[in-house]
Amino acid sequence: MAIIGCGSRVPPAQLPPPSSSTTIGVGDVFEVRIVREDNLPTMFTVAPDGTVDLPYIKRVHVAGLEPQKVAEIVRQQLIEQDYLTDPIVSVSVKEYNSKRVEVLGEVARPGSLRFEPGMTLLRAVSLVGGFNPMAAKDNVTVRRQVDGTTRAVTVSVQDIIDNVTPDIPLQAGDSINVAQRIF
Repeated sequence: MAIIGCGSRVPPAQLPPPSSSTTIGVGDVFEVRIVREDNLPTMFTVAPDGTVDLPYIKRVHVAGLEPQKVAEIVRQQLIEQDYLTDPIVSVSVKEYNSKRVEVLGEVARPGSLRFEPGMTLLRAVSLVGGFNPMAAKDNVTVRRQVDGTTRAVTVSVQDIIDNVTPDIPLQAGDSINVAQRIF
């Protein structure tokens, strides 16, 4: 025997999991560490043309590359130019300025946020000042590009707040729209 209550909810449609891409882009800030080379500059910002000027090896195109690939290029260049024989190089991104999330609609300060790894729907809404009084907390749409197609789900943020449904992990490029409530 099945019992269906008035308050039962259908689970929300699922977005594909966020992409784990950590590619470096224009405006991103990253750190280069070379073991036993403490007197070199370590923080770099990617120029509008996708390059960065590094000590000894000069200009390197890094936009679109994973940090590990940039570390390999730096290591190889240091060896080829006879600066170091067997350098240990690591690269870590400190600020993803090229990756954004849009939060639009009935929030305090609609706009574009710098994406942070681990960002969720609730975190993004809080970073724009939360909902305004006209927000329909049960009608929030998250849009994501997946293989050239836009996928969208509409969720109740109130259900997320009440721990009825899990928070939605975001990825760079996601767009959130908070609908206006109807009285």
